[in-house]
Amino acid sequence: MTTQDILRAARAVCPVLRCADREQKDAALLAMADRLWSEREQILAANAQDLEAASTHISGVMLDRLALTEDRIAGMADGVRQVAQLPDPVGRALRTVERPNGLVIRKISVPMGVVAIIYESRPNVTSDAAALALKSGNACVLRGGKEAFRSANAITEAIRGGLEQAGFPRELVSLIQDTTRQSAHELMTASGLVDLLIPRGGAGLIRACVENATVPCIETGTGICHVYVDVQADMDMALNIIENAKASRPSVCNAAEVCLVHSAAAEQFLPRLRQRLTEDRAAAGLPPVELRLDQRAAGIIDGVPAGEAGFDTEYLDYILAVGVVDSVEEAAAHISAHSTGHSDAIVTADPDAAAYFAAMVDSAAVYWNASTRYTDGGEFGLGCEIGISTQKLHPRGPMGLEELCSYKYIITGSGQVR
Repeated sequence: MTTQDILRAARAVCPVLRCADREQKDAALLAMADRLWSEREQILAANAQDLEAASTHISGVMLDRLALTEDRIAGMADGVRQVAQLPDPVGRALRTVERPNGLVIRKISVPMGVVAIIYESRPNVTSDAAALALKSGNACVLRGGKEAFRSANAITEAIRGGLEQAGFPRELVSLIQDTTRQSAHELMTASGLVDLLIPRGGAGLIRACVENATVPCIETGTGICHVYVDVQADMDMALNIIENAKASRPSVCNAAEVCLVHSAAAEQFLPRLRQRLTEDRAAAGLPPVELRLDQRAAGIIDGVPAGEAGFDTEYLDYILAVGVVDSVEEAAAHISAHSTGHSDAIVTADPDAAAYFAAMVDSAAVYWNASTRYTDGGEFGLGCEIGISTQKLHPRGPMGLEELCSYKYIITGSGQVR
């Protein structure tokens, strides 16, 4: 089927979900989760083909982002089951007002309609997006990257099998078969067929969608995420947080890309940071983190000069920019100048410094004494996420069921005229 055929089919089946109750949708989600697990061998075989084809031209870190294992598929299925356990967001009364003339005005949550997602090399997005779209009453049209196409196709087929098993049309979840730029452009300009477009990927993809889309589009996060180590930080805590934020999975958008250190703590902290992230990791057989230093940090430890773009780069790799600042105010100003508004953290025992940081850092998620890696739909209790919004209109931060709903007003009268 062509992209237009898929979109028209998705639009045609949208009304099916408007009348579906929670029990029906949850049954479909559980069937989808079961099929993901029962068809894991087919999914893993498809993923192995993707990995083999991609191994010649993408980095090891990005290969890890593409790779599936039985544990990861189990996690995907569990994410779908968690969505089934969440309250149904559709039909909730958000507000009820009775006017002096007797009109009763109710603001009710409703599905968007057809939600399109353009994403790159993370196969788990396929099941997350499908689960959230179904529970929120939306048809879902997925357009993955060519590196992950076989994996995404196998996952989609498993999900569609679960839908059919539960009595729903397969067309509620579809994968675009064309992985060229033409299909992405068709989704961006599918006015009347796509109600919401969500891009998930690198800065280039997101910029292309924001600049070219004629359908409503949500800007999701490139993540230049910061960890600021304050003068009153517990240094052991700071080291644990930074290693987790940077090195637990550097290819994801909530990984830290910048560490800022208060000048009064830098002489003591920076040598320990270098020891922890480079020498200790190398000795343990783990990938060491390359430190890219500003001039003040370079006066304390060895590393690579940060360069002009060092603090404005989403590395998605074992690379961390490191800078020295003189105050929490300077740290917040630095973050305001360089952050992408995704996730930023302060490590401190000083509640006043933490309160200032939380007030002044205008990001979707602001942390005090915790890793930025928690910016995730599952970790926020949303089951999973369809993306992390870095804009401010409509959703912000991890997007779950509520963010995939709009609303309408239902007005009940008794013959009133104006």
